[in-house]
Amino acid sequence: MPGSGDRPMVWSHVGLNCVDQKTTEDFYTRYFGFSRARVVDLGESRIVFLRKGDAYLELFAAGTDPARPAHDDGPQAPGRMRHLAFQTDSVDAFLADLGDAAEVTLGPLDFDDFICGWRTVWVRDPDGVIVEVSQGYEDDSTHDKDGA
Repeated sequence: MPGSGDRPMVWSHVGLNCVDQKTTEDFYTRYFGFSRARVVDLGESRIVFLRKGDAYLELFAAGTDPARPAHDDGPQAPGRMRHLAFQTDSVDAFLADLGDAAEVTLGPLDFDDFICGWRTVWVRDPDGVIVEVSQGYEDDSTHDKDGA
């Protein structure tokens, strides 16, 4: 199986653009049973990861331009899906298998400052949807439960 390494490609998460990340987090935790798994502080912004079983939601602050085309890691307009995401054992093996079948829109990038071994690439599928493929992501067992 392409990009499989020692295990098959598995579903990872959906990235959502949020007008207010806290309101969106509260909605999915209260009504759908998600809980905070990790927060990545990017300085001027942050990404909130919510988890329910094997399903993740990745919450981003929405951009201000709804007409921005999908590129890099996906569109930033509120109410639009940012990207699909999968996890694999090796981003590099996935890219080797992929060849020129899809355009790389961002990366591969290493996020060792956040999680040692976390590596990600974003590609555009044939219909223009951005697909993220990562290796090495882990939840933060000390995540902040008060929403900060």
